[in-house]
Amino acid sequence: MTRVLVTGASGFFGRTLCPALLAGGHDVLAAVRDPAAAGLVGLETYPIADIGPETDWSGALKGVEAVIHLAARVHVINEIAANPLAEHRKVNRDGTRRLAEAAVEAGVRRLLFLSTVKVNGEETQARPFLENDPPAPVDAYGLSKWEAEKSLAEIAAKSGLETMILRPPLIYGEGVKGQFLSLLKLCAKAPPLPLGGIANQRSMIYAGNLADAVTRCLAHPNTAGQTYLVRDGDDVSTSELIRRVSRALQRPARLFSVPAAMLRLAGGVVGQSAVVARLLGSLQIDDTKIRRELGWTPPFTMLQGLEKTAAWFSSPGRP
Repeated sequence: MTRVLVTGASGFFGRTLCPALLAGGHDVLAAVRDPAAAGLVGLETYPIADIGPETDWSGALKGVEAVIHLAARVHVINEIAANPLAEHRKVNRDGTRRLAEAAVEAGVRRLLFLSTVKVNGEETQARPFLENDPPAPVDAYGLSKWEAEKSLAEIAAKSGLETMILRPPLIYGEGVKGQFLSLLKLCAKAPPLPLGGIANQRSMIYAGNLADAVTRCLAHPNTAGQTYLVRDGDDVSTSELIRRVSRALQRPARLFSVPAAMLRLAGGVVGQSAVVARLLGSLQIDDTKIRRELGWTPPFTMLQGLEKTAAWFSSPGRP
């Protein structure tokens, strides 16, 4: 049994990962801002202040053998910070470096960092992204995550801390927020949508599959220093995703086709060019490496993941 500290444990993915770790026989300590408000039933919690370059991790790391670092300042669509890059760097780069340094001081053996495919870039063209592609982050979130990855590599080289990095694409599942929750709400209303002719391809991952990949990396003896891309394995177009989500919700998908050029023009007129670009663009990853080296296969199909997500969304007690 390994004692594991999980940061960001009360977040969307943390609430899926922590039970999976417990089920795998690990002793889990959840680092959260406010243990009383976290709502993590059955988990040992530890209060931690805002994550940054001066966070005190000493108490949380006592007796810990491994750290899974989920906490981050995520991509913000309606950004209000005067300097978004500085705010992202404070949490994602400097906060990660401070945690890794504290882990070394405490004698922690392994640290798994949940990064993002945004380190590779925002869109794929001729082929899916690979782990060894030159990083090309576009926004402040992706750049700060890439800088965090480099900091971890430096610390690992000096100290012997075994670091592992996972770069997932869009994560969905029970408790999802952000863009995917908006998609669920939209599909539940079933309005006519001009997205029937989109032929892009996007990779995604169900939270249960990502949790399984994290536990596999944590337990495998040969993952130190490795970076892995990870996905469900079933890439879909925006049109097909809407059809699948609607089917899972038992709602009709009312799609009709409008040329992509017209969608881009309309997006520009209403100030939603970035949203339209995401709807039309492809973002695929090749996760052959983790499947080959770790023998990993996702335990859930996309169909199962979407059905579980839809069941949560449709449940009477959903927040």
